[in-house]
Amino acid sequence: MALGELLAGFASPSLSPLTAVGGAVIDAVPPGVKDWAVSVFGTADKAALLAGMALVIGVLASLAGVLEFRRGYRGAAVVGIFGAVGAVAVLTRAQMTPIAVALPLVTAVVAVVLLRFLIGKLREWNAGTLPGGPGSSRRSFLQALAGTAAVSAAAGVLAGAWRGATNAVSDARARITLPVPASPAPPVPAGADLDVAGVTPLVTPNREFYRIDTALSVPAVNPDNWALKVTGMVDREIQLSYAELLAKPLTERHITIACVSNGVGGDLIGNARWLGWPVRELLAQAGPHPGADMVLSRSTDGWTAGTPLEVLTDTRDALLAVGMNGEPLPLEHGFPVRMIVPGLYGYVSATKWVTELKVTTFAQDAGYWTPRGWSERGPVKTSSRIDVPRSGRPVSAGSVVFAGVAWAQHTGIGRVELRINRGPWREAELAAGLSADTWYQWKLAVDLTPGQYEVQVRATDLTGKPQEETERPPEPDGATGFHTVRVDVKS
Repeated sequence: MALGELLAGFASPSLSPLTAVGGAVIDAVPPGVKDWAVSVFGTADKAALLAGMALVIGVLASLAGVLEFRRGYRGAAVVGIFGAVGAVAVLTRAQMTPIAVALPLVTAVVAVVLLRFLIGKLREWNAGTLPGGPGSSRRSFLQALAGTAAVSAAAGVLAGAWRGATNAVSDARARITLPVPASPAPPVPAGADLDVAGVTPLVTPNREFYRIDTALSVPAVNPDNWALKVTGMVDREIQLSYAELLAKPLTERHITIACVSNGVGGDLIGNARWLGWPVRELLAQAGPHPGADMVLSRSTDGWTAGTPLEVLTDTRDALLAVGMNGEPLPLEHGFPVRMIVPGLYGYVSATKWVTELKVTTFAQDAGYWTPRGWSERGPVKTSSRIDVPRSGRPVSAGSVVFAGVAWAQHTGIGRVELRINRGPWREAELAAGLSADTWYQWKLAVDLTPGQYEVQVRATDLTGKPQEETERPPEPDGATGFHTVRVDVKS
């Protein structure tokens, strides 16, 4: 496996045997399993998957060794099947190339040779046939085992280093200077940040921004080779290069985006200052046909999202984003270009590493998650969260400051309220919002005596519609319910 990853670094940087199998697993798991993984592991879901794959590979390797020693060639058959599965997995990937298909097969051949070599040494030890007797045979086997283990470890380290070091994308990103926006983001209004310790920052730093996607390894897209195609039900098909995109009159806006898997009170949500070209201007040049009602956006790794056409052509700041918080997009957040659409969950809008916009209909096409049980359209639900104090943590009696964030993207928050032990609602201080497309901070000081308290928060949007109280899971179109914390007040 280490050799396969190392060879992929030279011959197939965008797709290796390991990432191909991992991607196929992600595609195949039921939505409920995906929700469970996100709820348990959060943004570490991919690390958990890789750890699970390593465990499975270890078990299969052990099984192959036992079978080869006791049954002869049956262990090699296990390895061969594993290589064939890898090749089939590669065939399902959008980045598939003939070389990428060959790599799992080459890996399997090398694994069989290694297995036969080690089992041969083990049999020599078992039979004591080498000159010098059993001790010499044992030393020969252990030396072979240690040597192959060391080579495997070195190959694994080199594979990780090579796949990062030989990838010119990071260097290309570092050389990019983003243009000055034609429409800069409005200044942050006074009082938008309530400066309460422990509250989520008004703007999420790039390194802390959540990442949820199906890419087991971050796609490496060279901006010099990147192009975006507009296809489908249009008067004119368009192809746009990265240099042409940077030359457009760009718009800069603060926009909050959220994952549909974000549970009540969850942290799969973030707010950033995005720089990009409005999608509506590109679509206007293409000229969508009457009857089209959806845009299927496609990532370089084959992932797709189905976005309502009217959302991409109205006045909201739906962007082909090239910048995030004043710098080019980080690789893991879609470099060189991704979509940002206010008011919709990411699974129907926020395509990273985007390479195609297909104007079509919901009747003809579906995004990646829709056939897997998720709603066709995903407007973000009004919600709110208590950041401080944390649930279960003791606080001192007296004035206790509760604070957090609330959001109703593309609508705006009009009011935030708290209730204690299911009592009357108390209106909190609501900070000035950056825009209707971002979250708002809020706070409320409450005098509490020693005891245990249940505290809930709810938000009401600017149209007067409160968030839903009924508790529902994220599937199929976003979680609902009041975020609840339990506070132990000490004397």
